[in-house]
Amino acid sequence: MATALVTGAGGGIGRATALGLARAGWCCVLVDADAGALRRLEALWPAEAERPLSLVADLTDATRIERLGQEIPPLDALINNAGLSAGGAEATSGHDDGTAARLLALNLAAPARMVQACAPLLQPGARIVNLASGAGLRAIPWRGLYSPSKAGLIAQGRALAQARPDWTVTTLAPGFVRTELVQRLIDDSRLNPAQAVSKIPMGRMAEPEDMAEALCFLASPGARVLTGQLLVLDGGSSVCGSSQPLPPAEHAPLPFEAPLRTHWESVREPAWRTALEAWALSHAARPGRQGYPAAIDGRAMNAQPGAQLDAVLHAARCFRSSHAALASLTLLLPRPAPELPWELAGDADAARMLVATLAAEWGARGLRINALELPPDLAPNACLPLLGYLAGPRAQFLTGQVLRPGGAAEPWTKNKETQA
Repeated sequence: MATALVTGAGGGIGRATALGLARAGWCCVLVDADAGALRRLEALWPAEAERPLSLVADLTDATRIERLGQEIPPLDALINNAGLSAGGAEATSGHDDGTAARLLALNLAAPARMVQACAPLLQPGARIVNLASGAGLRAIPWRGLYSPSKAGLIAQGRALAQARPDWTVTTLAPGFVRTELVQRLIDDSRLNPAQAVSKIPMGRMAEPEDMAEALCFLASPGARVLTGQLLVLDGGSSVCGSSQPLPPAEHAPLPFEAPLRTHWESVREPAWRTALEAWALSHAARPGRQGYPAAIDGRAMNAQPGAQLDAVLHAARCFRSSHAALASLTLLLPRPAPELPWELAGDADAARMLVATLAAEWGARGLRINALELPPDLAPNACLPLLGYLAGPRAQFLTGQVLRPGGAAEPWTKNKETQA
């Protein structure tokens, strides 16, 4: 049985992630500064799951993190979820009362210290997942040092992936999530939910469970192809620069466990066709059950230099003519050629911007569009777990993203490193 440690497990995204891991058969180590929150989480624990190991720890305390390393079992995954936000403060404030130091200690220093403390206990091929924020991609004023701390965490994850290729290191950047804190702001009339949602192409606020599904995937061996990368899960808000409000969602999302109904177009490579056929059979919806339609389109893989934009536009038109709501389109794209004539150099970026534009236009209908930019040497089977998450109902808040898998075509092993 695989074991995962989740920090900040007592509430919000951490609690949803811990419960999701438990339902999936993981053994869980739960860490939180709030003993009461851990007890409440244990009361919700699935009856069929192994009971968790709950540890109370203030992760702003470096000494306490060191002791954690003596209290936990071997780990297959470490999810650094704990974090602190500051509201209503300028970036230069908070020095006198220690707020700024505490925020940096928890958001930026604690994840690194957790990795150092757990390193002797991490199994070969272990997964490290850091929870950043969309605030790390663009400055959000009057949140103290929140944006700088999350930007630093994103960079830290990339550096760790390079330093430790034997681990899978990824970072998740959520957008607006309806956690207990956000709900209190709404209830106290300090946050207008309609105004917040008007900036999100998917037309709704994410639930903690949306993030939990992503974290459960990133904690799995199937995330290996994303090592060193950032997954932005914000309903498309980071790729949309609309100057006018976006419409609210027209449809409630389907259940996460809805079966996939997959089909693909213009996938010519024999290895990919064979892999997709097997994958589609394994995810087929049983008769009578509502499935989640997922289209995989490979015509851009076959496009001549300078024709990728046309291929993506054609794929999108075909998808839109067949799906009115609640479906996903995943494009298979080639990696951009290293050298192109200057007059063709804008084609790939234009195609990626079309993905973002369509994500903004389609989101309210529950239609999603994402892309995988594939290196030529990546084995298709290594990509199937990612494709299953990206295209399916577990990722219904993920849109407008162009992911670049290929950190490792196969799981790393100590034997392979020795042979290299």
